Amino acid sequence: MSNLNLQLKVWRQSSANAKGTFQEIEARDIPDHASFLEMMDIVNERMIAKGEEPVAFDHDCREGICGMCSMVINGVPHGPEKATTTCQLHMRKFKTGDTIWVEPFRARAFPVVKDLVVDRSAFDRIQQAGGFVTVRTGAPQDANALPIGKDVADAAMDAAACIGCGACVAACKNASAMLFVGAKAGQLNSLPQGQPEKTRRTLGMVRQMDKEGFGNCTNQYECEASCPKEIKRSWIGKLNRDYAVSAAVEAVVGLGNASSGGE
Repeated sequence: MSNLNLQLKVWRQSSANAKGTFQEIEARDIPDHASFLEMMDIVNERMIAKGEEPVAFDHDCREGICGMCSMVINGVPHGPEKATTTCQLHMRKFKTGDTIWVEPFRARAFPVVKDLVVDRSAFDRIQQAGGFVTVRTGAPQDANALPIGKDVADAAMDAAACIGCGACVAACKNASAMLFVGAKAGQLNSLPQGQPEKTRRTLGMVRQMDKEGFGNCTNQYECEASCPKEIKRSWIGKLNRDYAVSAAVEAVVGLGNASSGGE
């Protein structure tokens, strides 16, 4: 175990409408076993002790589950460690004397709130547009009432691993949300429970994505490379196929009469 002396260049922006800039901050005597967020905590405590404004950043679970700890570190969403969220990134990945650039996720659909905090409620609205199934309330069904093949269940679980952090958007030059939407729609579209609303779900989520101002996918796969949960780009292809079928169903029979979209 050793301590590190680092130079931080942190994005500071007092509000959504203010002009931002990078601030140089010394981070001295940082334990190499600390997480990146713990390093930020140490820096903030020292800034507060000196009467300075601490750096605002998002966090919640600090266990790689919630997706809140969204920062771009040295140009990479969540930092240099593959398949790792910011809260799981440890300072031993850096060395004494390093300069670390820390900035927020940058996308028109993710406006900066303050410093490193961005508003990602666009993802919530996409979810609300179709990321759910309608089920009867009351007595629960028997566990084996809807048999699901292991390959289907495994694929759905892989898609469900998406934590909605937005790293895919931050990594994409177009700020595309196709990997997120592909995973969230694909998870339900793969399962029997999701079939009755498949057409509505696919059209609703894709159109809400476009409405929010996310860019188009150009298939360069930065999204997959930066995803801390390693969501596969194949979900984008499935979303494109599901959307084409759903749009055809809507054109032929109308959305009011559409059900599964036929697949």
